[in-house]
Amino acid sequence: MRLSLTLAAVSLAASIALPLGGASAKEWKEVRIASEGAYPPFNFVDSSNTLQGFEIDLAHALCEKIKVTCTIVAQDWDGMIPALLANKYDVIMASMSITDERKKTVDFTDKYYQTPASIAVPKDSKLTNVDPASYKGLTVGAQSSTIHSNYAEEVLAKQGASIKLYPTQDEANLDLSSGRLDAIVADKVVLVEWLKKDGKDCCKLVGDIDVVKYKNFFGEGVGGAVRKEDADLKAMFNKAIAEVRKDGTYEKIEKKYFDFTVY
Repeated sequence: MRLSLTLAAVSLAASIALPLGGASAKEWKEVRIASEGAYPPFNFVDSSNTLQGFEIDLAHALCEKIKVTCTIVAQDWDGMIPALLANKYDVIMASMSITDERKKTVDFTDKYYQTPASIAVPKDSKLTNVDPASYKGLTVGAQSSTIHSNYAEEVLAKQGASIKLYPTQDEANLDLSSGRLDAIVADKVVLVEWLKKDGKDCCKLVGDIDVVKYKNFFGEGVGGAVRKEDADLKAMFNKAIAEVRKDGTYEKIEKKYFDFTVY
C-alpha cells in the first residue's frame, strides 16, 4: 500500500471530511493522519517535500495493520488540535504528549514512545545542571504549545527566567546557536540529533529534567490524538500499536532512527 503524501497534496487531503454523524469501526475506509514535519527525527520533510521520520514510518505500519487507506498530511503545530476537531484529519501523530490538559479536549491512543526532556546550552555556558533556580535571570527558549514550553513558563519563569517561545523547535535551536538564548528546553532525542549535526560546534546538553517529579507537565508519553467521539478508531489504533510492538515491526522502525529504545 502506498501511503506517503507530499505537502503539495495536503490541501486536497485535508478537504475530505468524515460522513455526517460519525463512523463506526466497519465504516473506516480512509484515515487521515496529521504530523508536523518539523521535529526530526520523529517527523520531518525531506528534499522531495515528503513527510518522513520515525512517526511517519510507524503510521504507515499501523495503517497496514488496520487495513485501511491512510493519507498523511502536514499541519503546523499550533493548529494541530483545532484542525482535528474541525474534521480536517482523524489522528494526530506529531510527538504530542498525553497530558491531563489535552485530555479535556481530545482522546489519546496508548503511548507509542516516551523520551526524557532535557536542557541544552552554549558550550561556554557556566550552567552545569537543570535545577530551576540556576536559570534565574537567563533567557530560555522552547517550542510554543508544548509540554516543554509549559514547564518553562510554569517552573523556570517562577524562578526568574525569561521565556521565549517559538513556532518550531528548529527556530529555538537556531537562536541558541546564534547566542540569542541562554538555554532551550526540548525532547532529549530531538536535542541529541541536533547536537550531532547543526549544533555540534555551538552547544551541549546539561542534563535531563526529572519527568517523574514534573509529571503534571510531561504527561504519560506520546500517543495519537483522536476526537473523543471516535472511540472505535482509538481502539483500532491501540490494537495495531500492540501488534507492531509484539511482532517486531516497532523495533525494526526504531532501529532505523535510534540506537536505543524510545519506548
